[in-house]
Amino acid sequence: MTRPTDLLPEGLEDRLPLSAARITNAMRACLDVLHAHGYERVRPPLLEFERSLASRMRGLRTQAMFRFVDPASLRTLALRSDITPQVGRIAATSMRRCPRPLRLAYCGDTALIRASQLDPARERLQLGAELIGADTVAAASEIVMVAVEALKAAGLTGISVDFTLPDLVDTLVARDGDSDPEHIEAVRRELDTKDAGGLKDAGGEAYLPLLYAAGPFDSALADLREYDAGGALATRLDGLEAIAARVKAAHGPDVRLTLDPTERYGFEYQSWFGFTLYAEALRGAAGRGGTYRIGGSEEAATGFSLYVDHLAEVAPEADGGRLVYLPLGHDAGAAAKLRAEGWRTLAQLGEGEDAAGLGCTHVLEGDTPKELEAIQ
Repeated sequence: MTRPTDLLPEGLEDRLPLSAARITNAMRACLDVLHAHGYERVRPPLLEFERSLASRMRGLRTQAMFRFVDPASLRTLALRSDITPQVGRIAATSMRRCPRPLRLAYCGDTALIRASQLDPARERLQLGAELIGADTVAAASEIVMVAVEALKAAGLTGISVDFTLPDLVDTLVARDGDSDPEHIEAVRRELDTKDAGGLKDAGGEAYLPLLYAAGPFDSALADLREYDAGGALATRLDGLEAIAARVKAAHGPDVRLTLDPTERYGFEYQSWFGFTLYAEALRGAAGRGGTYRIGGSEEAATGFSLYVDHLAEVAPEADGGRLVYLPLGHDAGAAAKLRAEGWRTLAQLGEGEDAAGLGCTHVLEGDTPKELEAIQ
C-alpha cells in the first residue's frame, strides 16, 4: 500500500530491477564503445559553484538548475543539469597541459527544476564524449560515427542523424549587414517556429528558402547550396558534406541522414555544426551533439550526449543470465568457480525458499549446476 509520504516528486521515478538492468546494460555497451575509441572517462562532482558552471558554456541557464547556499563557503551551489560544461572545466584546468586532441568520456546523473511537456523527466542519466582541441571535419566526423556506434551497441535500430547549422542566422545576417538586434531576434524566432507567414511579417522574406531546405540530406544540401549564391555558407556546407560522406562510408544504409539547417533547440552553445540522433520506436531524440567553445579558454571542442535511461526504453530487454541456487551447506569453492565463469549465484538463507520463485534457473548439486526444470 502506497502512503502519501511514499510519493515521489513529479518527474522522478524508481527504476525497478528489469528497467534498471536495461539501463545498466545500455550504459555499459555505450561506455565500452567510447573506451575502445580511446576516450578516457572522467567523473565530475554532482554539485559545483553556480558561477563556475555558468561561465563554461554560452547559453547555459543556471536558472534551470537546483541551487542552494553552501554552508561551508556561503556561495551558491548548483546541481548540474548538463555534464558537458564540467568536462570543459576539467579540460581547461586540471588537464590543460595534456596533449591535444583530448578525448574524454563521462556518465552521470543530472537534474532539472522543470521538465518539458514532451519529456517530463526531471532526472536523467547523461552519457557522452568530448573531443577537445580540434575544430575540424575529422573531429566532427569521429564524434558522429562514435555516437552512432554507441547507439548500435546499446541495441538500437533504425538510427537517423539530423544535421543542423546552429550559427546559421548569425552568419547570414553578417553577410547581409543586418545590425538591428530586434529584427535579428524576430527572424530567429520565426525560423524556430517554421512559420513562413510570420517570417514574412518580421521582414525576413529573404530567409524563406531556409524553411524548405530541409529533409533528406542530399536534396536539402543541394537546396542550401542553391540559396547560398554568395558563398557565405560554402565552408560550412562543404564541411557538412564531408562529415556525411564519412558517416555513410562507416555505417552505409543502416543510418539515415537528414538536414534541418534552422533547428536551434538543444543547440544553445553549439557553434557551426550540430546533430540530433533518433532511433526507431524511440519517442523524441536519443541524443545531441556538435561543435562548441569552452568558456574561459575558448578552446574548440566537439562532443555528444546521450540520455541512457531514455534510450534504454527501446533497448533489448536485459538477459538476467543463468542464476544458480546455492542450497544450505553448498560447496563454496564450486560456487566461487561458477561466478568466475560468469554465472550468477543466489545463496539459500533458510528453509522453505522457492528457488524458481526467486528467479533461479539452476541449482547447485555437489559441484555441478543442474537445471531446475530438469530436476522438477
